[in-house]
Amino acid sequence: MKRLTEFVLRHRRLVVIGWLLLFVAGGAASSHTSKRLTIDFSLPGQPGYETERQIQDHYGNGGLTQPIIATLTDKSGDVSQQAAPTFAAVQKKLPTVRVIGNPAFLTKDHHTAYALVFYPFPKSFSDNYDNPVKAALAAAAPSGTTTSITGYDELGNGGDNNGPGVLLETLLGGLGALAVLAFVFASFLALVPMLVAAVSILTTFLVLLGLTYITDVSFIVEFLVALVGLGVAVDYSLLIVTRWREEREHGRDNHDAVVTAMDTAGHAVVFSGVTVAIGLLALVVLPVPFLRSMGYGGALIPLVSVLSACTLLPAILGGIGPRVDWPKIRHENNASRVWSRWAATIVRRRWIAVGAAGIVLALLVVPFFGIKVGLADTDSLAKSGSAYDTFHGLRQGGVSAGVLTPMEVLTKDRTAAESAASRLSQVGGVTTAFAQPAALDRAGTSDVIVIPDEETVNSQSLGPVHAVQDAVAGMPGVVGVGGAGPVQIDYVNAVYKNFPYALAVITVLTYILLARAFRSLLLPLKAVLLNLFSLAATFGGMVLFWQWGHGSQTIYGVAPTGAITFWLPILVFGFLYGLSMDYEVFILSRVREEYDKSGSTDIGVVQGIGRTGRLVTSAAVILFLAFLSLSSGPQTDIKVLATGLGFGILLDATIIRSLLVPALVSLFGRLNWVLPPWAARLLRVEPSMPPPNEPAVTDAVTV
Repeated sequence: MKRLTEFVLRHRRLVVIGWLLLFVAGGAASSHTSKRLTIDFSLPGQPGYETERQIQDHYGNGGLTQPIIATLTDKSGDVSQQAAPTFAAVQKKLPTVRVIGNPAFLTKDHHTAYALVFYPFPKSFSDNYDNPVKAALAAAAPSGTTTSITGYDELGNGGDNNGPGVLLETLLGGLGALAVLAFVFASFLALVPMLVAAVSILTTFLVLLGLTYITDVSFIVEFLVALVGLGVAVDYSLLIVTRWREEREHGRDNHDAVVTAMDTAGHAVVFSGVTVAIGLLALVVLPVPFLRSMGYGGALIPLVSVLSACTLLPAILGGIGPRVDWPKIRHENNASRVWSRWAATIVRRRWIAVGAAGIVLALLVVPFFGIKVGLADTDSLAKSGSAYDTFHGLRQGGVSAGVLTPMEVLTKDRTAAESAASRLSQVGGVTTAFAQPAALDRAGTSDVIVIPDEETVNSQSLGPVHAVQDAVAGMPGVVGVGGAGPVQIDYVNAVYKNFPYALAVITVLTYILLARAFRSLLLPLKAVLLNLFSLAATFGGMVLFWQWGHGSQTIYGVAPTGAITFWLPILVFGFLYGLSMDYEVFILSRVREEYDKSGSTDIGVVQGIGRTGRLVTSAAVILFLAFLSLSSGPQTDIKVLATGLGFGILLDATIIRSLLVPALVSLFGRLNWVLPPWAARLLRVEPSMPPPNEPAVTDAVTV
């Protein structure tokens, strides 16, 4: 770090110019990058997904998408005779879709008829079939009737509320971060981390553009680069700039202050960034392309942020740093009195602190065991809008909610389709099963449409899916079963059964990295275990708030989701594991430094928390505000993701890092710092064998 920093300071103008060019290029490339991101939820090799892919190949639609439900309503009479010619006209107008009606697709009063409109899988966000279907339906409808559409995706778009875009969400998060930085620094220096964050975000978009030419990258990465990138880059800058100010307060000249800050805080930033990247790159182990792409793309965020914090930031501080640190209202010459007193209290009452934190974590972990993985219940998707009104009109008319999640049974010929439909119509949990019209058959294949009694959206409602799969298993001519339910089963098999391998990779790599950083065998083990407990508690909070609805209705006006969308837990895990470890590295790196000076674990804890407590809290608030701005979007899934990440960050910065970590480190005493020579040789660091006696606890309180 010293050599790198000296190089940067000698060539700081070139470094700044280089980053400025990357900033401009990233800004110019960002819109093109967004266009190249993919919408891909494929599950190669899984039976449900492979069936859906074949349906798409044969028909050009359906399979990978949930159908649009088109409705025709005549409030004054029976609409059943008008439905077939109307939906046939829509099919003629839109040959790329499959419009499937049925005499049974009527409300009890026969005032409304509906049809399933299977459309091609969208290649980008500009591919929208809602408006063409609406227009074709309105044009084909007889006079005196009204038309509308609904569907699971239409409800999932949040009704008529479009919400802010990524740019506005990032600006909102940025304003929150700037307010926190202004409080922390009380000078124009608050603008420096924001500048580094802006450069990091746009540079990440530039690198991401290059990655899209090598592999597909999920559209979700765009949200994460903007908002997680903001939080991470600001956090890293916050740690380094604060240490730089501290060194200047202690009398160092600007050059030496920058070098010392990078050698200490910059060193911690490197380990933190690599830890975050490891947590995300572990997603690459999973055999799911879109999760792998988020692993690749997501890992760029901390890596680029580390690079900018270790090069651009010292170049700025080495040049104009002292001039922008004005007016200098807050000083860093002493540790925070509030946080030092807090740490001293924890050291004195460490058993009480461990017990209190353990109780809170246990209460949050218990709901985790009730988690349901699947899709959000329709009641939680939208509370207004035409899609909401249309769906609830159908429900009041006696239509099964399962119409939102139909299954498609692909068969090799018409005869097999009719045989399968006959058998499936007798299966428990199935409302309707029928072969699609012969005119829609392609390549010698036919499709059977199966409507379950209820929407098959989570692990507790997949009974009809299993029953359908069992009923057609081994039937001649049946290729397979597709639909939302079968894909959930596929996802569990592909992701959660392989997750232990990803967890093993994360655990081993993190342990090795932290063992080198802390020169300890015990501290990295504690860090890994606490991270896992923290994540379990976070998932428990998500279950309480979203799945069971204790707060979601009050704060967001969203009914209980009934389940956590199947791709969210693994994504929350990937990001939170690394982001939470950031704070562990920030705190324990300083505790280790203070311990090396004093020889006392308790003094190290008090001084370390006194120096980092305010930083970690501020960093957590900045990330929380970034995620809070993300939760302002209309999509329920994005709200769940954002609030899960935000809650996890706050939980980790408070209960874990500010209470449990100092208490446990104080309890472990000298065992924290043991690194035998044999382990040191393997890790290629100096061994650490602390003396058996340390200063008393009371000495720590008076430091």
